[in-house]
Amino acid sequence: MADLHTNIESLKQACQNPRAQLDKYLAEGKKVIGCFEPYTPEELVHASGMIPLGLWGGQTDLKLVKSYLPPFACPIMQANLELGLNGTYKGLSGVIIPAICDTLRCMTQNWRFGVPDIPMIPIVYPQNRASTASTDYLISEYENVLVMLATITGQMMTKKALFRTIEIYNEHNAVMRDFTTLAVKHLDIITPAVRHAIMKSALFFEKSEHTAIVKEINESLKALPDYNFVGRKVILTGITGEPDAFLEILTKNKLAVVGDDLAQESRQFRTDIPINGGGGLKRLALQWKNRTCCSLIHELGKPRGSLLSELCQQTQADGVINCLMKFCDPEEYDQPWLEADLNKAGYPCLTVEIDPLNTSFEQLHTRIQTFAEML
Repeated sequence: MADLHTNIESLKQACQNPRAQLDKYLAEGKKVIGCFEPYTPEELVHASGMIPLGLWGGQTDLKLVKSYLPPFACPIMQANLELGLNGTYKGLSGVIIPAICDTLRCMTQNWRFGVPDIPMIPIVYPQNRASTASTDYLISEYENVLVMLATITGQMMTKKALFRTIEIYNEHNAVMRDFTTLAVKHLDIITPAVRHAIMKSALFFEKSEHTAIVKEINESLKALPDYNFVGRKVILTGITGEPDAFLEILTKNKLAVVGDDLAQESRQFRTDIPINGGGGLKRLALQWKNRTCCSLIHELGKPRGSLLSELCQQTQADGVINCLMKFCDPEEYDQPWLEADLNKAGYPCLTVEIDPLNTSFEQLHTRIQTFAEML
């Protein structure tokens, strides 16, 4: 059993160098499928005997992608396509792209023609989730994905394998939820950047491997006395809280992250796959119908603000930082609703523009410093 700091460092390294994780699995003779996020059905990849690897872009010079995407496209997708075009993702046996927003929809065709050596598997999620037909439709989409995955592995996934994968993913969800509970008691060790790395790293490991590491982290945290944090506590919401320079600004201003509603973090594991309700594919479809409070999922009533208010109350947070992804229309549509609900509940909210490709943070530092002083 590795010690706490060794485990944390290994997860940080995976986030800083996902390519090393890809090379590790390739060296082990495993096939790896790149998963455009969020909500790619990783479980189908895992149950097919391959490794799902999250693709969330990264800081890179945008050159080749300018021939495919306009400059106002999502920076995560711009980086993903640039990395595909320049050969960084060489070795992947395929990628899965969920057509869940305007940019992801066009990404399917841009990838097909720009990176033809890495097969592209599209999936379209139903947004009218209240319709009973949506479940059957989504099952058919999963079946199409499985057929294309079978062309890579040479064999179809078995029901038994999917049932086992569902157990593995639900266990991972539970362990990660345990971590978020423990993290708020040890804010000296679990800084915003460390918290982010532990969560994001789940995208670069086979899930049972990541579960084992986080279990050890949890046990190490349980053995430590609770830490009395002196500062302000915040909740993060949005797509992602990157780059790390943004999270370091929080630490410099004595702001601790005690909870989140980020697509790259807690939204990954807050909705389990139902234990009952049918076969494996149907239960995966039911999980999609159970997902909530995300700008990329259609819902009447916009409940995200209420979820954030409840999270603030549970964690005794002083306020919310809305990490608004640059050029993300779905997130912008949610902003006035969630801010109004938070103001009504008495929780201050700061909205900052997040650009993972950004390298200048002076203005962001000033805004966060001012927000911290006002809390």
